Amino acid sequence: MLPRYWRAFNKWIRRASVGSALLTGRRPHYNDPSSMKRASLHTLGCRVNQAETALLESRLRRNGYEVVEFGKPTDLLVVNTCSVTEEAERTCRYVIRRTLRHSPEAYIAVTGCYAQTGLHELRTIPGVDLIVGNQFKSDLPSLLPSAGQLRKRSRADLFHSPTIDREDFSHADYADPGSTRALVKIQDGCNVMCSFCLIPFARGRERSRVLEDVLKEAEFLAAKGYRELVLTGVNLGQYHHDGRDLSALINCLEQVPGLSRIRISSIEPTTVTDELLSYMASSTKLCPYLHIPLQSGDDGILSAMHRPYRVKDYVSLIDRACAAVPGLGVGTDLMVGFPGESDEAFSKTLRLVETLPFSYFHVFPYSPRPGTAAQKLKDQVPVSVARNRAKQLSELSNRKRMAFAEQFIGRTLPVLFENTVVEGFRIGITPNYLRVAAPAYSAEVNQEHTVRICGASDRWAVGMIAQPQTRASGKVPVA
Repeated sequence: MLPRYWRAFNKWIRRASVGSALLTGRRPHYNDPSSMKRASLHTLGCRVNQAETALLESRLRRNGYEVVEFGKPTDLLVVNTCSVTEEAERTCRYVIRRTLRHSPEAYIAVTGCYAQTGLHELRTIPGVDLIVGNQFKSDLPSLLPSAGQLRKRSRADLFHSPTIDREDFSHADYADPGSTRALVKIQDGCNVMCSFCLIPFARGRERSRVLEDVLKEAEFLAAKGYRELVLTGVNLGQYHHDGRDLSALINCLEQVPGLSRIRISSIEPTTVTDELLSYMASSTKLCPYLHIPLQSGDDGILSAMHRPYRVKDYVSLIDRACAAVPGLGVGTDLMVGFPGESDEAFSKTLRLVETLPFSYFHVFPYSPRPGTAAQKLKDQVPVSVARNRAKQLSELSNRKRMAFAEQFIGRTLPVLFENTVVEGFRIGITPNYLRVAAPAYSAEVNQEHTVRICGASDRWAVGMIAQPQTRASGKVPVA
């Protein structure tokens, strides 16, 4: 008799979506009010955006959402957007369409720089339910409807302000980034009005994070087991709070127990001081690495871009940095196809970056941005010409990356290994930002190992683990 009663009970309970999910393993239909809500997040653009998305994700988890991988069926999509290029905005629109194809009832929330500067365009995109400008980005989880009301809107709800607060800021809570290196936002906004850039309009004036709040997050992350902090900001070198600058902040961070490495992300050339270089040379935790945007190797183009330096200033900085910091890794950003960039101007850039000791560079074709001074300039460069120039520089960057890796063949380096595994090799990073691949079976995630480099490619160096090392030195051997 028991089997018959069980069959009847089983048939009855399968009529409920939750019961069906429990007994069959199938997920309930999206936006089912009886199930835990699923949230997916997607980030476009810079490391500052990545740090902010990590905070939003953490808040959503605490609010009861199950965070699922982007591209999977979801009830909520949060897109943290970028407006640096037209391509980034186009990608935002694609991400929304892609999500609505597999989750047509998903609630779509858009925030970030495109939400700040492209408000009118976003309001015309079908399927967008919530638009949150940068002023209110950190409040996005509390601006969402309650879980039971998470339904499509006929018209997007809007939280937007044309101006952004100028006061120094702090975070109400902290994120668990879910990777081996934690991004920590310490600064926002920019006062440098480069003629090609929308960032001052998208993120407002320069402001810094309260130093004590940065330290609290660092202590939180160190307690979670993070070994490396990556300091991020829109104009990072302009950090100042209560009379303390970037070097002073780093000095305070070095006192946090458990932290092995502190890394500076992209920093403007005019803000790299001799004091910072001296500190980097002597520190046991500050990584010997600088990513310093150049943009162009032609003074005429730099002037048209409204960049506050000239080629000789930049070259002098790189010379001083390499002389001061042994084993320094240096990367840069380059823009091609800026209005008025002649063949001669591009050749100057090509020759300059070939001679400077870069380990890599990121290359971006110029993208006209509405409302910027560069949009009004004449002598626009054909797209095909810009693409060809970008190709030449990218190929040179690959050669530079390989040459940088080759100089360490036969030497041992401290490598902090990450989650990424490619064809049986786990990928890690040295203090000076050399990517290293070692056999995955011998490389532990979030652990630093001493690795003997035995080969190189234009992607990474290849090595074998010599012996385990539990504490990062922050330095690269020079002999």
